Order: sequence, then C-alpha cells, then structure tokens
Amino acid sequence: MQIDINNLSFAYGHKLVLNNLSLTVRPGDFLVVEGKNGTGKTTMIKCLLGINAVPNGMIFLDHEDINAFRDWTKIGCVSQSVDDFNYEFPITVNEILTMSKLRKIKQNRKLKLLDQMGILEILNENINALSGGQRQRVFIVKSMLNHPKILILDEPTANIDKKNVEYFYQTVNELNSEGTTVILITHDEFLDAYNWSHILQLNTDLSYSYRTRKQFAEEAGRK
Repeated sequence: MQIDINNLSFAYGHKLVLNNLSLTVRPGDFLVVEGKNGTGKTTMIKCLLGINAVPNGMIFLDHEDINAFRDWTKIGCVSQSVDDFNYEFPITVNEILTMSKLRKIKQNRKLKLLDQMGILEILNENINALSGGQRQRVFIVKSMLNHPKILILDEPTANIDKKNVEYFYQTVNELNSEGTTVILITHDEFLDAYNWSHILQLNTDLSYSYRTRKQFAEEAGRK
C-alpha cells in the first residue's frame, strides 16, 4: 500500500504545525519519523488516519484521495495513549483481542503474535492489571490481527522495559520483512535495532528532511 503526501500543511488555529510536507511511502518501506516535541509527528499521523481533516489533493492512499478512502482495515495503528485507558468492567487480554467487527480472528495468529511479543502467558489476565508496557504490546498485537498493509506505531517502546524491548524490535522487523509497511515515530536512540529504509526528520522551524538509510549514513559519515 502506497502513501503519497503532497504539500501537506496543517494548523491548529493560527499555529502552523506542518508546512508543505511532501514524501512517498512505498509498499514494504520502513519509515522512521523523528523530531522534537511539537514538530508535528503525531499531527502527521492523525492526518494519515483521517482524524485531522485535510483538503483534497494532499494525501493519497493507494492512489485514492484520503477523503474518498474507506478501507481503513488496511491500516493498523498503536498510539501513545493506550496506557491512559481504564475499562470499568473486568476484561481479559483474550477478550480485548477478539473484540473485532472486521473479520473472524484466527486463534493461531493471535497466539503467534502474543508469543512474538513475549506476552503469551498473559492471555487470560485482566487488561487493567497489566503494566503499561504489557498493555502497549497487547494493542500492538491487536493492531496486527487483521493483517494491515500499513502499521503505524507512535512511540511504541516508551513504556516497554529493557527486558522485553528486544521482542518488539524482532517482531516489528519480522512484520516488515513479511511485507508490512511500517511507520514508526520514535525517540529511540537504538535506531540500528530496526531495519528501517527511510527517515523523516521534522524540525521546529517547520523544515524537514527525508532520506533513505544509505543517504542518512553517508551524511553522518561526512560530519
């Protein structure tokens, strides 16, 4: 699934956050998005998900204008906010993962993804009793159950302890190698742990740079 962004600008009131951003994410790419707080990383993701409305002609998903796009099952997303929720009634991890109206979930895929993320043993645990890192990994699994073409991850390792973060690196790289396009917002200093192909760096002055991994390495070598 291809994403084309053409001169995307977005403002909250009079505050411009993104200014004439243009790039293409091709099927199978692994895009890392970096930048300080307030540079528009999450804003860009909200635009891609149709949460922030943009004019026609700025974003195309599989060559279809985002305002006409309807097949949102192709995109899986895990935001930073999964640590903030609280269900008012007891519900297990297994029940959370089967709450999908999109398609019938296959049990073997569910168990495989849980195992890949190192949380198979919490399948029947109450979601409210889990740590922030465990919840994060549960929702990463949930986002993958419907075989999305694109997986968007917003600061996914923020609440994952060092012991289990290796599971995350391994799983995301494996999903990308299987053909899933990954867009990863991160402050993670261990970029080499990911098999990323492109990097987008957003700056506080509204400028940006978009480079391949090779271009990034060559530029770093010249400094």
